[in-house]
Amino acid sequence: MAEASIQQAGSGSGKMWLGSYPPGVPAEIGPIAYRSIGEFFDHAVAQYSWRPAFTSMGKSLTFADLNRYSAKIGAWLQSLGLTRGDRVAVMLPNTLQNPVVVYGILRAGFTVVNVNPLYTPRELEHQLVDAGAKVIFVLENFAHTVEQVVTRTAVKHVVVASMGDMLGAKGLVVNLVVRRVKKLVPAWSIPNHVSFKAVLAKGATLTLTKPHLGPGDTAFLQYTGGTTGVSKGACLTHANLLSNMAQMELWLNTAFLRKPRPEQLTFMCALPLYHIFALTVNSLMGLALGGNNILIPNPRDIPAFVKELGKYRTNIFPGLNTLFNALMNNPEFQKLDFSSLILTFGGGMAVQRPVAERWLQMTGCPIHEGYGLSETSPVATANRLDTDEFTGTIGMPLPSTEVDIRDEDGNSLPVGQVGEICIRGPQVMSGYWKRPEETAKAISLDGFFRTGDVGFMTAAGLIKIVDRKKDMILVSGFNVFPNEIEEVVATHPGILECAAIGVADPHSGEAVKLFVVRKDPKLTEEEVKRHCAENLTNYKRPKFVEFRADLPKSNVGKILRKDLRG
Repeated sequence: MAEASIQQAGSGSGKMWLGSYPPGVPAEIGPIAYRSIGEFFDHAVAQYSWRPAFTSMGKSLTFADLNRYSAKIGAWLQSLGLTRGDRVAVMLPNTLQNPVVVYGILRAGFTVVNVNPLYTPRELEHQLVDAGAKVIFVLENFAHTVEQVVTRTAVKHVVVASMGDMLGAKGLVVNLVVRRVKKLVPAWSIPNHVSFKAVLAKGATLTLTKPHLGPGDTAFLQYTGGTTGVSKGACLTHANLLSNMAQMELWLNTAFLRKPRPEQLTFMCALPLYHIFALTVNSLMGLALGGNNILIPNPRDIPAFVKELGKYRTNIFPGLNTLFNALMNNPEFQKLDFSSLILTFGGGMAVQRPVAERWLQMTGCPIHEGYGLSETSPVATANRLDTDEFTGTIGMPLPSTEVDIRDEDGNSLPVGQVGEICIRGPQVMSGYWKRPEETAKAISLDGFFRTGDVGFMTAAGLIKIVDRKKDMILVSGFNVFPNEIEEVVATHPGILECAAIGVADPHSGEAVKLFVVRKDPKLTEEEVKRHCAENLTNYKRPKFVEFRADLPKSNVGKILRKDLRG
């Protein structure tokens, strides 16, 4: 990835973080070698052809397999008469079908719309309608959700996959267990849907045509709350993702100063591939480095996850503070051999010092914290990987990345002063899908993305987050916006007013607490939670409900969440 010409950092640039860079890491990544992710993909699969690329439930796809299967998906999509840039939704968890479909879409010249499989019908409908998706790939476990909304969207083609589709003979047993024993597939009926296997069979009779794509074409619509609670698509171009991969490759290589790099790297992929963190750090970086990603469909099942961990010599483990904490509290995890672990990368939410210190003691590998957002592809800053030190910060800007701390008026603040963290670099999105006004609010005229996070920079160029400008709640690394929760809760006929805030939670970092003023005096906490469960995906649902006679308000009648936070 980083094979293009590299510009060395010069002195006097004003970028104080460059003085803290690890040895050999340049200030800039230089020109990117590929025009599209498809071009990059072709290079990777040719270079690492017979290596395993993704492994799930004991079944591996080699780079050659990934090349062959994704070409079938891409050729089938092209046969539908879609035009370049058309949106294709992917509602798949961490199964082998996910990378096959995602790379098939990209290779065919279309745009990937990642969808959380746990979305409620309301959430799914909003995203599909907003994106104007023409096709959706969904695991049968979640097809009942698609069934409820598909006729109200632009989707014309629904492809339904099953857990066992790519697992060979073992897949028959897996499907039986999923469908009949565990009963994880609710009844569904979607007229004219097509099975994933039928798509592969049809695609095998077709030829994939290489599209004419440029670096500025949109590769992903990655949905996020952005700077408000309205879910919108961050337009991530091929250049955005390729740049972030080049930035990360330069940074990741310094981890091998601590421990030698094995012939093939093994990545543990416990984070969902529909989330920007795993999409880039696991899937794309796995391809770039010729690694094998071990896909974990359900990391919340800690005992099963620990069993999987015991089967592999993991080298790179991206994760969240809550996941690391849960694993360390499992007795079987404490018995595992961690001698192969080179890099544990923490993101999505703040890594707590006690968790980091215990992880280092237990595994011998430090947790290195980084920071980013969907809008930055995602990684913008990271701590040095060639040291065991836990800084309690989000680290320093990656090569070709600038971070500026600014006040409310957009003025740069000096070292040590607290302001909004603003980011500029080739990984920053081109804008929000069909929302020019939101884009203008989020990206300044000089190209800095306003993150909404508040912090300061040290003299060494390390950045410390101290607060969030917005009222966003961060649950296990996922953005939860009070506006959305309150809008859903307010539709209940027994509720007069409501407000949502985040409260500290030992398991998820933060949890949602809901304050309710009753219209119906008989309304119960159970009824409120049931209403939320019907309309909000799991991590957005209130964990706590408190009834009050009234809510604190400003002189213009705005509910004051800060007063509820105390």
